[in-house]
Formats: sequence, structure tokens, C-alpha cells
Amino acid sequence: MHGLMQDRPLALPHVFHRAEQLFGHKNIVTATAIGEESMSYAEWAQRVRRLATVLDQLGLGPQARVGTFGWNTGRHLELYFAVPCTGRVLHTLNIRLFADQLTYIVQHADDEVIFVDRSLLPVLWPLADQLPSVRLFVVMDDGADTPIPDDPRVRDYETLLAQAAPKQGRFEIDDENTAAALCYTSGTTGNPKGVLYSHRSTLLHSLMPLTADVFGLSERDVLLPVVPMFHVNAWGLPYAAVLAGADLVFPGPSMTPVALLGLIERHRVTFTAGVPTIWMGAVPLLNEHDLSSLRLVVGGGSAIPSTLSEAWREAIGLPITQAWGMTETSPIGTAATLRSHHADLTQEELQHVRASQGQPVPLVDLRVVDPDSGVEQPWDGASVGELHASGPWIASGYFGSHDDPNFTDDGWLRTGDVAVIEEDGYLRLVDRAKDLVKSGGEWISSVELENHIMAHPSVSEAAVIAKPDVKWSERPVACVVVKTGAVLTAEDVLEHLRPRVARWWLPDEIQFIDEVPKTSTGKFSKKTLREQLYGQ
Repeated sequence: MHGLMQDRPLALPHVFHRAEQLFGHKNIVTATAIGEESMSYAEWAQRVRRLATVLDQLGLGPQARVGTFGWNTGRHLELYFAVPCTGRVLHTLNIRLFADQLTYIVQHADDEVIFVDRSLLPVLWPLADQLPSVRLFVVMDDGADTPIPDDPRVRDYETLLAQAAPKQGRFEIDDENTAAALCYTSGTTGNPKGVLYSHRSTLLHSLMPLTADVFGLSERDVLLPVVPMFHVNAWGLPYAAVLAGADLVFPGPSMTPVALLGLIERHRVTFTAGVPTIWMGAVPLLNEHDLSSLRLVVGGGSAIPSTLSEAWREAIGLPITQAWGMTETSPIGTAATLRSHHADLTQEELQHVRASQGQPVPLVDLRVVDPDSGVEQPWDGASVGELHASGPWIASGYFGSHDDPNFTDDGWLRTGDVAVIEEDGYLRLVDRAKDLVKSGGEWISSVELENHIMAHPSVSEAAVIAKPDVKWSERPVACVVVKTGAVLTAEDVLEHLRPRVARWWLPDEIQFIDEVPKTSTGKFSKKTLREQLYGQ
């Protein structure tokens, strides 16, 4: 017996029309190189409708891949809706990828058009002749003075919109499983892989941040997405904000701590999210700004050092809340918001909770599996294994690929993370499987060592990698960045670690470096460190 409920597709047109009908008075602000641009949701909706007409006029058929190469802006948000709501696929291109990765991704996706911010033309245009599938490049003027190429393939975004009539009526997507967006992994081990999100997965994921025990996003919020719109749909936050009717503040090309904190103060931002490196750079400036409007600061992309979260709490009374996810999970899989059973904990105990990645969000299932036996491990806070994830916004495969080993026979995603899960369901990442130091048959967590090292007051950044060892197979090496003006020796680091970790965890070497190399998404690039130090 089936229920007697209406069968309506879960698709992004609903989000658009809801915002157009209910939240026309709400605001979208974008910081540019020459000031700030502001428009209402009503004005934004009309521009989305004009852009829908433009996509038709450019000859883009159903399921055509439409690339974007841009910062976090209101124009990018227009593309976030016009492209999928008209049955095309939004392909957000990572602006920080190497040229060979970028050309690979564009060709693999078969992008027909790329919308590019003017300030980013020097990165993309030199590759134009290596992208035979791309017929047109539409330039979005973000205030930069970059010369625009005199080429028949180049069009101007605002000119196209001005000449187009707004598309009338409602957008319709009949099949909720129709592809909506495409994002590629950052490709730290081989070529990037495409993750193809559906309308159904995107809409369900958009609902989740609105729930009280996740982020509790509401119409009253003012949201600043620092996490880039060019990667994993800015963690789905633009879609969630529009669904809730929240005001939006986009940082545009200026991602400096001074600029970001200025936006938070000036626009009374209540919610923001970004990677640890962004929040780390802001710490010295926190006391110089009125950040009292903030109610939630979210960090993800890699583990948030406990010292970083506590630095924010001590400065403004608000710690960083961790979330965990990846491109394949759309990406939010867990959130470390507190629960009622934490009410009586001390600050030290709360700090331990905040250092976890949190409970799985609604509709996401997690399990930890022994990689050798395949046996599922208990949730006891001690049993370590490979983390698997399942749910309606978790990938089931990669675009253009078949039989990938990252997916189990029973359909779960192998995340590549090594983890334990506490009895109350709080996830605690031990390491990435490829970053674990396997010494004498035992595992050493590079993440835990890094957190301890970064707790030293003279340390700015630290990354731990494995070096080959004849006797032990691998041994840890700590790469340490010293704070400006501080003095630190290798013995100082070891002395700091001795009371905190087992003796056999102590790094064999302490390498002092100027900066920890980063991936295109702001994570520590341990692959680069291994290549630089040991040619691995």
C-alpha cells in the first residue's frame, strides 16, 4: 500500500520561486574591487530570468555543461539558479587549480560556455585555445582593470542581460534526479574526479542547514559564505540561504582577513563559514572589530586545530564550530553543534567536544569499518577504522567513470578518512588514510601531532608527514612554521610534545619552513611536502 501524497519533484525551481515570491525585499551585497554592489532578491530574480533567456540564445541545449570561473558574487549566484533551473548543468571550476588540471576538467566535462570574472581572465584566457569544447567565454566585470580580449568568442555578461527579456512563467524540472551541478575533486592523488549533483540531492542538502541542530539558518540571518562558490557549491550555503530567505554578503575577490572582518562588522553578519587557514589569519585582528553580531562561525575542509577554535572563543566569546564533509558528500556530513547532554560540561570538556567533527546530520549515515577484515567497528570512541558514508546527497559514483574502488559493493562511499565514533555519535577524525604514519605496525595520527604542535605559542602552522624508514617502515617528520618574531628550536618542539604523546610518536625530525604549502581548496598539501623533502 502506497501513501496518498502528491508526487512533486524536489528541484531547485521551488527554491527560486519561493525566494522570488516571499523574500523580494531581502538583500544581496557583493564586495568588488571598486566598492560594494547591492541588489534586492526581487532584482536578483529578474536578472536570473534574463540570464535564463541568455542561455537559450547562446544555443545551450538540455544538460549542457555551463562552466563558471568566478569569485563569490551576486552574479555567480544568478548562475547558480539560472543554469540548473533551465535544465542545464552548472560546472563550477576551481580557480586555483594548475593549468593542466583545469584543461583536463573542462574537456572531461565537455563545457560549452564558461562565465568568467574579469579579474580572473589572466588565469583562464591563456588556456582558451586548449579548450576546444568551449565555444564562448562570457566576461563578468568585477571592477578589475584587466584587458578584455578582442576575440569573437568573448561576450559581455551585462550586455547579454540587458538585451534579453526576462523568461516568463515558472521554471520546470520534471525529473528530480536530473543533474543540476558538477564539481570535481581537488585531485591530490591523480586526475580530479567529477561529482554530479542532482536537483533532488541539492534541494535535500539545502534543507539540512536550516535545521536547529545543524546551523539553524533562518530568514533573520545575514550570511557571509567565505568558502568558495567555485568548490562544492560553497558547501551548499548559497542554496540554503536563498531557501531560508537570509540576507547574503559576498566577499568577491578580496579574501584578506581585514576585508572579511570588515564585511562582518559593517553588515552585521550572523553566520559565516570557511576553511581553517582563513580563520587562522583573522585571529590577530579579532579584537580590532565589532563582531558581536556573529552567532555561528563554521570551519571545515580540514580539521580545525583546537587552539584556533579557542583563540576565537577567547577573543570574541564564540568558538569555531566544526563540520565535516567532502566533494562527494555535497559536502556537509556532520556538524559539531552542542547537545543537551553537554550542558553541564566544563570549558575544557567542551573544548574536547568542539575538537570533534560532530554528529552526522539528518539523513546521513556513517560507519567505521576495519579496512582489512571489512568488519564494522563499534561506536565506542576507541575502535579505529575507515569511515564510510551513505545518504541521499552522497555520491554513488563519479561522472564518466565506472567501478570505482571508492564505493563499496553495498553502495557506501569510502571517504578515505580514518576515524573513530564516540558512543553519542560524535565523529572524531584520526587522519586521512594516505597521511597516517605507519610505524612498526602501529598508526600515528598526523592530525593529532599537528594539533599538539600548533598549541605551542610560538607556532603558526605545522604539518606532519611520513618519511621512509628501514627499521620502522615510516617515521613522522614535523614541518613547522614559526610565528613572526618568535624563536623556536627543534628541542623546544619535542619538549612541548613529550608530556602529550607517546614516546614513539615523537617526530624523528623537526623541519622549519616558511609556509606550509596549500591545495587549491586551502588544505595543507602534504603531497607537496613529501615531494619537496623526500621526492615521494
